[in-house]
Amino acid sequence: MPAGSKAGSAAPSDHETDPKLSPIEEAKRKAAYRAVEEHFPPNAQYVGIGSGSTVVYVVEAIAAMGPSVTSKIIFVPTGFQSRELIVEAGLPLGAIDSLVPLSSPKKKMGPGAVRVATGRQDLGLEGERVMLDVAFDGADEVDEDLNCIKGGGACLFQEKLVATSAKKFVCVADSRKSQPRLLSKWPTVPIEIVPPSAPTVLRTLKLLGSQGPYLRLGGAAKAGPIVTDNGNFIVDAPFAPLLLASDIRDEQQRQGLHEARRGSVAQPPPEGRWEVVALAKRLREIVGVVETGIFAGRNGDEAGDEGGGQKPVAAYFGLEGGDVIVQRAGEKAR
Repeated sequence: MPAGSKAGSAAPSDHETDPKLSPIEEAKRKAAYRAVEEHFPPNAQYVGIGSGSTVVYVVEAIAAMGPSVTSKIIFVPTGFQSRELIVEAGLPLGAIDSLVPLSSPKKKMGPGAVRVATGRQDLGLEGERVMLDVAFDGADEVDEDLNCIKGGGACLFQEKLVATSAKKFVCVADSRKSQPRLLSKWPTVPIEIVPPSAPTVLRTLKLLGSQGPYLRLGGAAKAGPIVTDNGNFIVDAPFAPLLLASDIRDEQQRQGLHEARRGSVAQPPPEGRWEVVALAKRLREIVGVVETGIFAGRNGDEAGDEGGGQKPVAAYFGLEGGDVIVQRAGEKAR
């Protein structure tokens, strides 16, 4: 049994094929089972559950372990959809803002409780909270350095909050999501914004080289913009395919990357193509932006106890033929 496996869990090759699923859905299902098999910690206490169609199979794989395992674990969702998945699977539900302190609180109501009650201290800031043991989530696109774009389902802020609160983030998707560079196939960077800031954000995005950024609308199901679980809007910003740091060759481009990372440029770097980390940083500096759908920088293993890793430590891609390709940090996909 691979490291991290649980007694009672089904190996990826052991689960029965569902004849009702399309080849691509069955591929996503196999990828989910393998990801859970290889990354679900033996003594997990807190597990993050993401959003999207692939995560349905992650929850299925976890629930297949049985109550003897899952009843001892708290599952933390990234939004409404994943919350409903957790509840429907009969898994214990938690919340990202309700993780327990690292040290047990005193049983008696002491001065600390008085300070909280009277507003002289913010709730929960005296001590650190536990980290999630692992977070499983999907992605809209993943590049060869495991940078991701997320937010197609409008849950990007809570997805990033959960990912950065976990010791490691594991991505599960179908093979169509694996691309050499971000924005190769996926057309835009999703950005969550405070509603009154929409005109300012859209204007600034155009200055940064985005061709035709737009406010995401609800379509026939809703008049007006999509509203996130946090009461915000989503802007979708098209950019040219994003570069990796390793793509930056000549001195002029390197200077553009340096300046962009410092946030001191209003225009796109030379050749109009942003490096992924530089663009993520620059977008966050726009007034009104809550969070972006670019998951870049460090992963959980690299961040360590400090936390805040955004990139997955591994991505599992299901192929229509039934195989699963695994891309791990620092390795080529295989």
